[in-house]
Parts: sequence; structure tokens; C-alpha cells
Amino acid sequence: MTRLAAFKQVDLTRAIKGATNGGMTVDRVEIDPSGRIVLSALREQSTPENDLDKWLKSHAG
Repeated sequence: MTRLAAFKQVDLTRAIKGATNGGMTVDRVEIDPSGRIVLSALREQSTPENDLDKWLKSHAG
């Protein structure tokens, strides 16, 4: 017996596009059996900048 999906592809696409447009980097997507969509953000690790990094950033194109 075929079960209908609780969400549509367009729902997932909208959720990801909205999060991305809001500045979120989507790392993972979870969809539970009820159709609830949960997006997890990528947590970027900050690296300390040294003098070379600062100089390269200030002279970038």
C-alpha cells in the first residue's frame, strides 16, 4: 500500500532557500513522519587570524 508523503518537494525547497537567503548555511535536513522539516545550521569554527591573514583580506580583489 502506497502512503502519501506528508510534505512536498516544494516545501523542502522553500525552507532551504529561505534559510539560505537569511544567511544560514544548511548542514543537515530532517523530515519526521508527520512532515515537519527541521534544518540544522553548519557551525563554522573560527580560526584566529594572524598578520598574514589580515593582510590578505585587506588586499583581496
